[in-house]
Amino acid sequence: MATVTAKIQIYVSDSDTESLILTSNAYRKACNWLSGKVFESKELNQRNLNALYYKELRNAFGLKSQMAQSVMKTVLARYKSAKSNGHNWSQVIFKLPEYDLVWNRDYSLNQNRFSVNTLDGRLRVKFEKKAMNRYFDGTWKFGTAKLVHKAGKWFLHIPMTKAFAELDPADTNNIVGIDLGINFLATAYDSQGKTTFYSGRTIKHKRAQQKAVRKQLQQKQTASARKRIKETGSRENRYVTDINHQITKALVEQYPVGTCFVLEDLTGVRNATEKVRTKDRYVSVSWAFYQFRTLLTYKAQLNGQCVLVVNPKYTSQTCPKCGHVEKANRNKRTHTFCCKNCRYTSNDDRIGAMNLHRKGVEAISAGAAPA
Repeated sequence: MATVTAKIQIYVSDSDTESLILTSNAYRKACNWLSGKVFESKELNQRNLNALYYKELRNAFGLKSQMAQSVMKTVLARYKSAKSNGHNWSQVIFKLPEYDLVWNRDYSLNQNRFSVNTLDGRLRVKFEKKAMNRYFDGTWKFGTAKLVHKAGKWFLHIPMTKAFAELDPADTNNIVGIDLGINFLATAYDSQGKTTFYSGRTIKHKRAQQKAVRKQLQQKQTASARKRIKETGSRENRYVTDINHQITKALVEQYPVGTCFVLEDLTGVRNATEKVRTKDRYVSVSWAFYQFRTLLTYKAQLNGQCVLVVNPKYTSQTCPKCGHVEKANRNKRTHTFCCKNCRYTSNDDRIGAMNLHRKGVEAISAGAAPA
């Protein structure tokens, strides 16, 4: 199964905006009210909550039947998520206007109109159709969407799921090792011996500038400075996501159906900060590597490809020619690799990609399953 979250803008008139704001604010207040009840009772069963609070939810906040049910699902999901993540029991607070929409109940969507349920009745509005037409062929399942009001604009976040046949390792016709880093965000080495570099120097410089701006703002300790810090952080997050989208799209389009991309399992990369100089920690561990893997995985599924995750042990220390393993083989300062045994020399990121390609070949030969 592959899941894609579409983020589309909807075009709302002034009168419809008032209705959506009224509805989303009522929904948020209802979520906070019910959250208080759940916090006190620790009741996480929707059927029990329905018996206890359904009528009161509808009467106190003017919610329609389906909205009241959605409020319960939203609140329970947040508590259950916090519990599964090991967080201490604490009251969940909904700060921003909130409205979760159940497909074919709270909202519907076709090629022409987005229809949404509000306290004032059903609204039908236009939306940005670019890149959405392919999802209306009947093969995609639309999930619970989220209505978002940001910077005076309205957006709809919709998770869409489709079943795809997984690529059988026996059908793999090309293996691409991908080393992720900072100077080169991605370095790919394929079965034909070709290496492709995706430079990260410009991005690294831009993020360093943003870090410096945040540092200056943090020193001011004013309300306006804190607001700008938040805006800068949001802007950088969007920038990072866009770059990851661009590179993963380029990768799946560059290679044919039947390609297996091999990545390092970078779980715990943030825990490695003690091994990195303080001034380099931000750029070394803050790139969204897991997001890159997630984006590449679903795009590969859509393209008849797959992603395989392997153990990163000794990936940067092993010579891909003679197999000699030694820490001194790699010079981090110059970003070069020179084998102490056979003297094979190359860029250290390329060496990482070559070793991932080799590990991919070994894993697929042993019958490893894709990620």
